[in-house]
Amino acid sequence: MFKILTKDKNARRGTFTTVHGTIETPVFMNVGTLGAIKGAVSTVDLKEVECQVELSNTYHLHLRPGDKVIKELGGLHKFINWDRPILTDSGGFQVFSLSSLRKIKEEGVYFASHIDGHKIFMGPEESMQIQSNLASTIAMAFDECIGLPAKYDYTKKSSELTIRWLERCKAEMKRLNSLNDTINKNQLLFGINQGATFSDIRIDNMKKIARLDLDGYAIGGLSVGETHEEMYRVLDDVLPYAPEDKPRYLMGVGTPINILEAVERGVDFFDCVIASRNARHANLFTNNGYMNLMNAKYERDMRPIDENCNCPACKNYSRAYIRHLFKAKEMLAMRLCVLHNLYFYNNLMKEIRENIENGTFSQFKEQKIKDFSQRM
Repeated sequence: MFKILTKDKNARRGTFTTVHGTIETPVFMNVGTLGAIKGAVSTVDLKEVECQVELSNTYHLHLRPGDKVIKELGGLHKFINWDRPILTDSGGFQVFSLSSLRKIKEEGVYFASHIDGHKIFMGPEESMQIQSNLASTIAMAFDECIGLPAKYDYTKKSSELTIRWLERCKAEMKRLNSLNDTINKNQLLFGINQGATFSDIRIDNMKKIARLDLDGYAIGGLSVGETHEEMYRVLDDVLPYAPEDKPRYLMGVGTPINILEAVERGVDFFDCVIASRNARHANLFTNNGYMNLMNAKYERDMRPIDENCNCPACKNYSRAYIRHLFKAKEMLAMRLCVLHNLYFYNNLMKEIRENIENGTFSQFKEQKIKDFSQRM
């Protein structure tokens, strides 16, 4: 399923073939938590901004409209009208974010809904069952994501619990994929490496989950409070122990500079809400640096957001107009800016792939970091 086409030092250019199409890697997955990108962006729009993979949230879709409802309606692909790959996370990170409402035990996690407070239990089997009902292309294993800074002893126990849960996830997915009424009998499973910022725990965890021969391996529990330097150190320490012939996914990361640094270390998959979240507040990524479109200097600026961008916003509208839309509180402002930022990220990944193919990634990375470090 995963084929490395070429490498430029540790940076990898590959393809990952799934039942819903082939993913060109490295790839940035566009985050549609509830089955839609925030900012009034549709799945039709996602194709226009060259999105390869849509990412949705197991926990949120379980609460509403309900994974069983989605299964009755033909699965998540049919529900949201998307024929390309979908990755669903396991709900582990959302349980982490509900720390005041949860209780973790060996069997799973007991917690209260953030919507109405009703009691919910989710364990490895339940997470796999929900994701099977959603019929996503790639399902993530259920894990415990802990905050930072973390205590060593707790982190070690948590890492071991995550491994035991992963073994249960694999067994349950095998069972679910064999059932007659399962929509996607080729659903793939990615395991998640945990261990906070403790290299010995991270390495031990990766060695153990690598033996399970999963479809892919994620690095979780980063970008939750550590410095960028700590994150890069963890990647340097743990990636040599990740299977070379399987895709590697850095969860919840990140900025364009984070992505460039991680690609250089051998990461293949990324996701982050920063692209759409920043756009909804008029904070935009461009090839010339970071832009706050609310600045007064753009009031009469008839240039596009980025003069070297082919996104729908840049091809049709000016900085002055979009800034006016924000001032007037028109929803179109958010929509145009989300389209721009998503296109920017997806195009950045395309340029990364091209430069790995050409053997020029190091030079490309160095120049882009200089560009992205500027503020317009």
